[in-house]
Amino acid sequence: MSQEPPQEVPRLVLKGIEEFNKGEFYECHEYLKEAWIQEPRRVRYLYQGILQVGVGFYHLANGNWRGATGLLRNGTFRLKEFEPVTLNIDVARLVRECERCLQELERLGRERVREFDQTKVPKIVVSDQ
Repeated sequence: MSQEPPQEVPRLVLKGIEEFNKGEFYECHEYLKEAWIQEPRRVRYLYQGILQVGVGFYHLANGNWRGATGLLRNGTFRLKEFEPVTLNIDVARLVRECERCLQELERLGRERVREFDQTKVPKIVVSDQ
């Protein structure tokens, strides 16, 4: 499997990030799943990591503590390979912010999952250059 990512962020990935940043995690999942399927290179695991943390936040919004913590943990782990920046995506920032969310969810526990401050859900930063 090739290590070199594409020269620019694929359209499907940009759409997935756009949906992620709007908090539309189901739609984000659909775009990134398609990008993951189409991508033969190792960078597909970046897409998978973003997809997983997005689904984690989807579960969080539905009060599913186990689904949220499991997918945030797995997705964050997957993303670390692509730190600090891949395809102009600030992966290090996303990892840090997801880790903070995961710590807060673990502190709150299953019974208090709905107390999580949804404004803490990160946005994905993609630089123009």
